Amino acid sequence: MFHALLAIIYLSFISLGLPDALLGAAWPVMYTPFGVPVSYAGVISMIIAAGTVVSSLQSDRLTRRLGTGKVTAISVAISAAALLGFSCSNSFPALCLWAIPYGLAAGSVDASINNYVALHYSSRHMSWLHCMWGIGASTGPYIMSFALTNGHFWHSGYRWVGLFQICLTAILFLSLPLWKTQKNSDFSVSDKALSLSEIVAIPGAKEIMVAFLCYCALESTAGLWASSYLTLHRGVDPETAAGFGSLFYLGITAGRAVSGVIAGFFNDTQMIRLGQALVILGALAMLLPLGTGVALAGLIVMGFGCAPIYPCIIHSTPEHFGADRSQAIVGVQMASAYTGTCLMPPLFGFLANHVSIAPLPLFLLALTALMTVMYQRLCRLCG
Repeated sequence: MFHALLAIIYLSFISLGLPDALLGAAWPVMYTPFGVPVSYAGVISMIIAAGTVVSSLQSDRLTRRLGTGKVTAISVAISAAALLGFSCSNSFPALCLWAIPYGLAAGSVDASINNYVALHYSSRHMSWLHCMWGIGASTGPYIMSFALTNGHFWHSGYRWVGLFQICLTAILFLSLPLWKTQKNSDFSVSDKALSLSEIVAIPGAKEIMVAFLCYCALESTAGLWASSYLTLHRGVDPETAAGFGSLFYLGITAGRAVSGVIAGFFNDTQMIRLGQALVILGALAMLLPLGTGVALAGLIVMGFGCAPIYPCIIHSTPEHFGADRSQAIVGVQMASAYTGTCLMPPLFGFLANHVSIAPLPLFLLALTALMTVMYQRLCRLCG
């Protein structure tokens, strides 16, 4: 049962990652027929992000009421409906409408499964869980590319992923007996869902929220702007820069697979500090005038450094805050993550547009420094 449920959880996280890059892959052929500017992809992305923030903050209440298995199954079902809605959309307002349930579904399943794995599985399994997300996120663009290059419209790419989600929904409902089906299996019966103000008042909560926001801002800003930095500031040709930009994400995915192997030899705090050190090393390699090859290698090193930070912060949450409050803390961590992902890349884009793209490594180092300080404060407060 342990391994059967783990396989279903991994499959759920592959499915969580699958739609994430579909919009970016399809948008170049979507926006012209809709009669909107290319920048309007950001509108859809922000609607999805807002939905994930809202549902992440409600994850504690939902999980206490329904249990992780039902929350996951219902969320994947809503996600499937939203993706099929995307596939049938023929106007930009329709896409915006379907983005609402998609965002709400993604936040719920993300927070709920992360907390469940943190409570019931090892750090190794948490790293591999997020490796599964990377596999899904890497596969989504290939599905869309197959649809576009084989005589299908972009609608087919969304439809195929939506049908996969429907199949997964059926598997999840059939697998409910494998989960700890008691609604409050991870909570004391007398416990109630915490309000946002109560969560923020918990010692260490503000620190972990800021640390998580900084990490996700770091990852998303590097992923979005690194290729442009290499081309515009370092003089790397666009094709090479794009290839190394994709290697940043592949580095994260491969790094999480490796993290799962070595996690048995190090605790979560050691893994996080190792990741932070590699991120700093990679950013310095991009910043210092050591040649183009070193700058390109630095981007890959940053990807490997990012790999253990996210899963190990999540996995250490019950240890720092207690199992009874971990779902509430994971919920605000997810909300902080999506807030950082939503706000920081456009903020740096504004800086690059009005000043220069050259400070990108300094921007990333500043985020890493603040994340490191906040995590150190958390360790002192919560042990």
